[in-house]
Amino acid sequence: MRRSARRSRTVSAYREDGRTIVLIPARMSAAEEKRWVARMLDRLEARESRQILGADELVARARELSRKYLGGRAEPRSVRWVTNQNTRWGSCTPSEGTIRLSHRLQGMPEYVVDYVLLHELAHLLEPDHGSRFWALLESYPRTERARGYLEGVVAARLPAQRESH
Repeated sequence: MRRSARRSRTVSAYREDGRTIVLIPARMSAAEEKRWVARMLDRLEARESRQILGADELVARARELSRKYLGGRAEPRSVRWVTNQNTRWGSCTPSEGTIRLSHRLQGMPEYVVDYVLLHELAHLLEPDHGSRFWALLESYPRTERARGYLEGVVAARLPAQRESH
């Protein structure tokens, strides 16, 4: 976080030597600072995730998520983007160890793509959405935030509900 007396209204963020730098006006309150930092981190992640991962990078990312959150127990044989999933964010076939991610995830924040990928990895261990399945996702710290983001995307695409009188 860097405050600047010369900066009057704009906020910006960038990565430098593995760190994230957020530039804000010096007069900004602590509450505004907190709100803007979260917003700028989301923007940075979205911009970075637009650099579409290829199949090899997706498999590597899946293996890293499995190692970090599932003890390395979920081992996908393949992970790929597909364009024929318009009602699901992802799917998997546990018997084949394959994971498919909807192309609609491309450009979303990295933590959202990671959540969907982790969700599908958990299906390699637990095929249904029972309590053991959800217990596998508890270790991912951004589960609720990612689910909220995806729910917001779905809600934004739905036609507005008419009020009944």
